[in-house]
Amino acid sequence: MQEQLFRPMRRFAQQIDAADCVALLAREKRGVLALNGENGYPYAVPLNYVYQDGRLYFHSAREGQKLDAIRASDKASFCVVPAGERAPGEWWYRVTSVIAFGRVRVLEDRAETMEKLRLLGQKYFPADYDLEGDLAKDGPRAVIIEFEIEHMTGKRVQEK
Repeated sequence: MQEQLFRPMRRFAQQIDAADCVALLAREKRGVLALNGENGYPYAVPLNYVYQDGRLYFHSAREGQKLDAIRASDKASFCVVPAGERAPGEWWYRVTSVIAFGRVRVLEDRAETMEKLRLLGQKYFPADYDLEGDLAKDGPRAVIIEFEIEHMTGKRVQEK
């Protein structure tokens, strides 16, 4: 990770360690991928994902605004904010979130793409779903975007 390129977290007392960040990324199911969009506007899109070895993987169609943005700039961020927890009798939430910064690319190798599609399927599909049949049918048309994490921070806040 390239820590020197990124600002330290201002509210450092709320910062969680890297292991807790990884655990949250591995556990959660959805986040928001932010890219440099068209005409100077950011483009942020909610996505399902899977985390593996310092990288995030997303399924994508073969064309569209997301891929156009990636072709224009490989810099991205990804944010995960779970619903949070409330203790009995409290109205406020305790929320732990992670934001990752890194580089994105479309995987070109078909074997690697199928491997990552399988990982996504294992995370999201029911155990009795015919994942291999689905991959045989739809896998050849699928695209996988890889997000290599260069820097991430997480924090735990109490919304009160």
